[in-house]
Amino acid sequence: MSHTPSRPTVRRAVLATVTTLAGVVVLLSLKPHQSTPAVGAPAPSSPRDAGPSSGSSRASHHAVAGTSTGTVSSTPYGPVQVAVTMAKGRITGIKVLQSPTGAARSRQIAAMAVPRLTREALAAQDAGIDAVSGASYTSQGYIQSLQSALDRAGDRSH
Repeated sequence: MSHTPSRPTVRRAVLATVTTLAGVVVLLSLKPHQSTPAVGAPAPSSPRDAGPSSGSSRASHHAVAGTSTGTVSSTPYGPVQVAVTMAKGRITGIKVLQSPTGAARSRQIAAMAVPRLTREALAAQDAGIDAVSGASYTSQGYIQSLQSALDRAGDRSH
């Protein structure tokens, strides 16, 4: 008399195998987080290799004072544009000129993400900030517009 597995046991084994394979596929499809510079932006240099500095990494080369407006970054949920105010080579303010306003959910996500992105950018003193979870398109648009505003401020200082 041979022993054969019961139907529920076989079903569980198949389900466990399929679930495991689905999990592996999902994990393999994820990409590691990398901040991508705006199109045409110079590749960021490593601030850690530059030796001692006075606090900020990339913003310190902006020796101008005033406000620079970033380019409008189009996202699937609407445009994002920021203006940056500089004083003594430091970012002193960021004003959001445009953010997604179409659907109610887009407005809700932008209302949650934009203040957080602004706080992080002011703390970092550059556009090298992390995207807000759940607001990846708005975050990417914000970061691109901020980087272009910083680039424009730097161009005016030369």
